[in-house]
Amino acid sequence: MNYSRLALAALGGTVAYFAFGSLVFWLVPALINEAHKYPAVFRPKEKMMSVMPIGMAATLIAILVVAIIFAMIHQGGSGTTQGARLGVLIGIFVVCAFVLHNYVNLNIGLKLALGQAVAYFVQWTIVGIVIGLIYKPLATP
Repeated sequence: MNYSRLALAALGGTVAYFAFGSLVFWLVPALINEAHKYPAVFRPKEKMMSVMPIGMAATLIAILVVAIIFAMIHQGGSGTTQGARLGVLIGIFVVCAFVLHNYVNLNIGLKLALGQAVAYFVQWTIVGIVIGLIYKPLATP
């Protein structure tokens, strides 16, 4: 396993994750407005910012795990294609294990859950692509 490329892939994936997330908030303010309908579920922005470092660290760790999985299953060929394939699978996993699970357990509406599902699916697909673009296995002698 190429540990330096693994670290770069995790860092690149994290940058892509937060860049896309920021872009979604900027381009789709309706998603934030929809979340504001549930103040008993979501922290106010000020309180969210106070715990943001925990979320950022957890996201970096999650993306590092995805990069490790990519490195373990990558068998040559197009890193972009394999990264996209892994990103789609992780996206489906996140939508099912996180978004729809939260829809069942939290008192939020279907519109918010579906908006989150689309955003997270695309976000994790992009992360997979970035990991696939950056990670390269060690050259075999």
